[in-house]
Amino acid sequence: MIALSARQLGYRVHVFAPDAARSPAGQVADLSVTGDYLDAAAIRTFADAVDVLTVEFENIPASALAAAAEAVPVRPGITSLRTTQNRGREKRFLADTGVPHARFAPVDDASSLDGALGLIGMPAVLKTAGFGYDGKGQKVIRSEADLDAACALAAQQPCVLEEFVDFVREVSVISARNAGGETATFGLFENVHRDHILDVTLAGTVPADLQARAGGIAERIGRELDHVGVFCVELFETRAGGLLVNEVAPRVHNSGHITIESARTSQFEQHVRAICGLPLGATGLLSGGAMANLLGDLWTGGEPDWAAALEDPRVKLHLYGKSDARPGRKMGHLSAVADSASDAVAAVTRARARLSGED
Repeated sequence: MIALSARQLGYRVHVFAPDAARSPAGQVADLSVTGDYLDAAAIRTFADAVDVLTVEFENIPASALAAAAEAVPVRPGITSLRTTQNRGREKRFLADTGVPHARFAPVDDASSLDGALGLIGMPAVLKTAGFGYDGKGQKVIRSEADLDAACALAAQQPCVLEEFVDFVREVSVISARNAGGETATFGLFENVHRDHILDVTLAGTVPADLQARAGGIAERIGRELDHVGVFCVELFETRAGGLLVNEVAPRVHNSGHITIESARTSQFEQHVRAICGLPLGATGLLSGGAMANLLGDLWTGGEPDWAAALEDPRVKLHLYGKSDARPGRKMGHLSAVADSASDAVAAVTRARARLSGED
């Protein structure tokens, strides 16, 4: 979707990926280059043919991108990517920056788990330091009965132990920052997860004071990381009315897909504006909105009946062009704008239910 927004703004798009021609971005690119993300020389050669380089996800080795940065601006920037690629570095950054976050302790291996639990206590959540998303690489420790599984995870790779947060809801704030330090923040979105995967996002449900606080947190994080582009800060709203930063995604975010219909500027257009030095677009919400993810499970019986999902004229369908529909894989989403967020979420969830024969 970044590629589509770039084309809309008149830019030519080159894509580098392990299977570039079949990748979603490669399907709409001017040029697709197949290569390995570990191949710094290939990425440097690719960078020589473009004016600015950006990434769709953060787990590309910072060393490879640093080589590209010798040729062109790399957005969001090596510091931002390197910090957010590792939970340990990210947690230390949050602590040093002074933004509210859950208590944490590093767990370098299984032998250090006891000491970390002594500091944090139970319940707690053990998370791998790298390559964790959608609940992968996490173990909740509620009692001693959970220690064997946690030790097994810690033995595989370095981890971070975080206190278990008893939250009211999970929220996210999408923000953008350009190279001149100009920032623009979208409203605070409410997120509902199912089996640790984002299921539904709602716009227009969070009080203005929380939105202002979250926006301030995001602006501070973006400034300290010297981030250029769109990024997302995921937070917990606590029962005491506070906000705790859960993690930072240095890129466009799944919850931000709601901005395509619900905001004056989508997160994808905003990202292109930011990395290309254009003025940032307006971020106001048009009305109440909702987005529902479409997972690969819906393809179990073949291609879903998209006409059934679109019976409600308010519902919009976005498919990402991914080739393999697997259970749990995000293949697309439905969105709707209505007079209220509750009306919008009812529209998208009913539309999705019709795809699986539940409605």
